[in-house]
Amino acid sequence: MRTMKIGIIGCGYISSIYMENIPAYKHLSLKACADLDSERARSQADQYGIPKACTVQELLGDPEIDLVINLTLPKVHAEVCLQILEAGKHVYVEKPLAISLQEAKQVLDKAQEKGLLVGGAPDTFLGAGIQTALHLIENGEIGIPIGASAFVISRGHEHWHPNPAFYYEKGGGPLFDMGPYYLTTMIALLGPIQRIAGSARISYPERTILSEPNAGQKITVSTETHIAGTIDFASGAIGTLTSSFDAFGGSTLPPIEIYGSEGTLLVPDPNNFGGPVRLRKKDEENFTDISLISSFQENGRGIGVADMAYAILNGKTHRANGQLAFHVLEAMHGFLTSARDGVYHYMESTCLKPEAFVRNEQIFS
Repeated sequence: MRTMKIGIIGCGYISSIYMENIPAYKHLSLKACADLDSERARSQADQYGIPKACTVQELLGDPEIDLVINLTLPKVHAEVCLQILEAGKHVYVEKPLAISLQEAKQVLDKAQEKGLLVGGAPDTFLGAGIQTALHLIENGEIGIPIGASAFVISRGHEHWHPNPAFYYEKGGGPLFDMGPYYLTTMIALLGPIQRIAGSARISYPERTILSEPNAGQKITVSTETHIAGTIDFASGAIGTLTSSFDAFGGSTLPPIEIYGSEGTLLVPDPNNFGGPVRLRKKDEENFTDISLISSFQENGRGIGVADMAYAILNGKTHRANGQLAFHVLEAMHGFLTSARDGVYHYMESTCLKPEAFVRNEQIFS
């Protein structure tokens, strides 16, 4: 199998897991990393044995690099994706695909114009936990899916993150930060979305950072921090999603539940790759733990890049693709536009339900 040469732009916190995991794949070779902070790029290159730390322009100008992973801040995701595509390279971007739908469409249009592919996080739905849930649904274990509920509720990133301010800017908040994991998973399990109704608010216009090194600094909140809504899937299933940074006492609600005509399925945290998966059949008294169908349970962030590269090399369709990422982005905007306008948001985009993913041992070193 031919090897795809990989570059990374953005050497912040999330880059470490990508740099750690990419060498596990036979068909990926991490060649360079770049960051506006050249020292940070050099530090990451040294730590993870990356051959070259360089400027963004040097990375984009490197003819060896086939695919670039964009790990920059969300507000410049689209700008950097467009630069990568203009340089003639495929791009895989951390979530969300872009801040605005207009920017995201520009990215997908540019990729089509250039004959290149776009991939987008999250890829956690390719892990053993979500794939086991998908296997159970597709094998009729819960009958016809009727409904779903999802909860991502916490007290906010100012309690722990070293630089939490951007989570409270436009394009941040619990919906744009964590929503992609939950919406991507529900689409992977139930298919594309038809319409959305939402309610949203900024509960606290100002936050105080409690974590070091910026403890005591104030954050002005410019995005909604408590969002709740209803999702009508094209399949007929009806879902709900609540996302919040305003639960200072925490929450005990489950991540995702799927309700079917023959049973209920407890789906694991979509921010992770493993389990547990639990099933309660109709008229049974208790939930049963289900053995995971794949050994792929560890932190596999980057498997979406590996699947994308494998698809490019073998003429296939990758699962964490641009159309899925765009559909998720429109859904998130749909909650907010519905809340603002007091009407349903009818989805203009759609996507294919991603094919089931089986761990391909041939691609691992």
